[in-house]
Amino acid sequence: MSESNMNNENNDMNMYTDAGLNNTNGGADHVGGADAEGANVGGAGVEGAAGVGADAEGAGGVGADAEGAGVGGAGGVGAQEMDDVNTERHDREEARGSNESPPRKKKRYNRHSPFQIKGMDTFYKECPHPDEKQRRELAYQLDLTPAQIKFWFQNKRTQIKNHQERIENTELRKSNNNLRDQNIGLREAVLIAVCPKCGGPTAIGDMCFEEHHLRNQNARLQEEINQLSALASSFANKQVTMTKAISPPTPLPPLPSLPSLPPLPPHRPFEFEAGSSSSTTQRDLYGSDGNLSMEIITGPAEADKPMIIELAVRAMNELMLMAQVAEPLWTGGVNGTSLHLDLDEYTRMFQKGLGPKVSGYRTEASRVTGLVPMIPINIVEMLMDSDMWSTMFVGMINRAITHEQIPTDVSGSYNGVLQIMSAEYQVFSPLVSTRQSYFARYCKQQGDNLWAVVDFSIDHFLPNIHLRCRRRPSGCLIQEIPNGYSKVTWVENVEVDDRDAEQNMFKHFIRSGQAFAANRWVATMERQCERIASIITTKFQSVDSADHLVLTDHGKKSILQLVERIARGFFIGLKNSMGTTFSGVAGDDIRVMTMKNMNDPGRPPGSVLAAASSFWVPVPPKTVFDFLRNEQNRPQWDVLFTGGNAQKIVEIANGRDSRNCASLLRNANTFQNNMMVIQETTTDPTASFVIYAPVETEAIEAVLNGGGDPDAVALLPCGFAILPDGTVQPGGNAGGSLLTVAYQMLLETVPTDKLSVSSVATVENLIRSTVMNIKELFPYQNP
Repeated sequence: MSESNMNNENNDMNMYTDAGLNNTNGGADHVGGADAEGANVGGAGVEGAAGVGADAEGAGGVGADAEGAGVGGAGGVGAQEMDDVNTERHDREEARGSNESPPRKKKRYNRHSPFQIKGMDTFYKECPHPDEKQRRELAYQLDLTPAQIKFWFQNKRTQIKNHQERIENTELRKSNNNLRDQNIGLREAVLIAVCPKCGGPTAIGDMCFEEHHLRNQNARLQEEINQLSALASSFANKQVTMTKAISPPTPLPPLPSLPSLPPLPPHRPFEFEAGSSSSTTQRDLYGSDGNLSMEIITGPAEADKPMIIELAVRAMNELMLMAQVAEPLWTGGVNGTSLHLDLDEYTRMFQKGLGPKVSGYRTEASRVTGLVPMIPINIVEMLMDSDMWSTMFVGMINRAITHEQIPTDVSGSYNGVLQIMSAEYQVFSPLVSTRQSYFARYCKQQGDNLWAVVDFSIDHFLPNIHLRCRRRPSGCLIQEIPNGYSKVTWVENVEVDDRDAEQNMFKHFIRSGQAFAANRWVATMERQCERIASIITTKFQSVDSADHLVLTDHGKKSILQLVERIARGFFIGLKNSMGTTFSGVAGDDIRVMTMKNMNDPGRPPGSVLAAASSFWVPVPPKTVFDFLRNEQNRPQWDVLFTGGNAQKIVEIANGRDSRNCASLLRNANTFQNNMMVIQETTTDPTASFVIYAPVETEAIEAVLNGGGDPDAVALLPCGFAILPDGTVQPGGNAGGSLLTVAYQMLLETVPTDKLSVSSVATVENLIRSTVMNIKELFPYQNP
């Protein structure tokens, strides 16, 4: 080999040495390949080599982002530099003109100086993504190529990104570990949990369904035994008698924002006994018709009260929606009748309601809006007081009891009041069983002059008591409007088991939902508010007097107070006509009950028999009502006017409808002028009544002249309740009528005398005669 060739080879070796055939910490680039940990490239021990165009953790990437690149240490070699090396090698081989393969050339690795690194770090803080112009300027300032600037910034961004991802992964790993620990803790808690009812485990799989069911049943039976034992012990020291002295409901107090209402006469205690003198059945003033006595029902357990409060909020929200949403939730409402609920739409809207429908129960749901002549706060007061509530709806509510009021944060008003109640709902007939309901009533003010009162059943908190009436969220919205009126939107949503009424003449009336429809509640409220306003008003409407009788305001108010007493006494007598059953007219039943009056000046002293019977006539209710209230037709059915004509002495309107009035009647026969009849006729779209009572002429004249006390006039109310038979739509002029006739008659003047069978027969014959007379006046004609 010549000397020149030797010199060239030495120069090449020096060049390769200068190119960086040394051990470096920056790593070796595996050109065109993948990352390899610990690759030994050209004798340089490199840990974490990075391939060109591929990302690798812990490698210095050439032309790609890679964590662990030589940022701040050695700068990665770009693709442009590799091309320069290859070109130089090719030119050198051609210059030598030799076919001998040169030694394997290695890449050069250039470390950036601290000055260059500091400059790029400073610029990175201001602009992590420099453009081409900025890279050229920075490369000129730092004596680097634009490609080096570009790759350094890429590696820097990747390093920071991976650092942030490591931090996030660490946090997620910690969170995952915490959730895993909580899951393990919850699983362990479920395994060791104990059922509060039966004392056994609650974990699914540790106990079979049958065993769990038997344990719960045993717990319920034990509670029932304890309850019955307590009830038996309470009666252990009490002597069972044939009669029981009781007190009727509290009289209706004056309304706070209305003029002072004269107090209604206080009812004195009187006694009841069953239909025959040998009966040992005890009945209080509000008989339950064999249903469960509501006195044994107590308030809920303390543990159940938070759940009841939560249910109250949900029920209030449901009522607000049901009272304001129209179609498709509600349909119908023809001629002022109630809207009907679409059950499918209801189920869709309230999927998280108060539980599924009870199997075998029938749904009655309706809604109506009406105007009531009373301000909202007075209506709310009547609804939240059980005595006032039962008095307001005296013909629909048999009795009502407030068991407990759950404390709330609001005091001094009805806003937020939640109370536990039970009630019996009745139809105007002794042939129809009452409906019992155990529910919570929640009152809430929803805004200025807007109140809402909602009921919802909570009998599922009483596992040992089965009631056949379940109230889903039902109630009313009360909005104040001008002139002392309120706009009332009433919603009824009830599930009831009334299969015992399948063979009853009231079947269609009940099954059609008319018995307790929303329009009946509103119509009754409207009528009762009109009656109250007529009593407390100082401006009476015109008085029609056939005898030109001049009545003072005191006399007019006395008559209205008398008819108020008559109406209350009529419904009380009807409620208690649930005693012994006697065979009646044409297979119908007559129900009787005796009442013994000891010291009530408003009733004749002695034994009073209350009897009632229901029957059907094939004419609409309006026809029957107009016939019975017309005094000219009186001799055709009333034994008090047999042999004479009825003469109307005076008539006082007590409602917007002229047919709602109080009147005085007398027999035109001069030989029967010692007795008069005071009568009230009242009607609304859902029911009509003709109620009357015979009074002595001297007593009524003393009251009219201001010399007598209306509360001291002895009264024995009688009358008729007229209902549609349910075969046609409400408000129609077709169909038949269901009549309930009720009589109260003094049988024995000495209260201690026993009731004889002949006395019962006398009253039975009176009812039979009245029923037959009315049926003959409205005979059934085959179509």
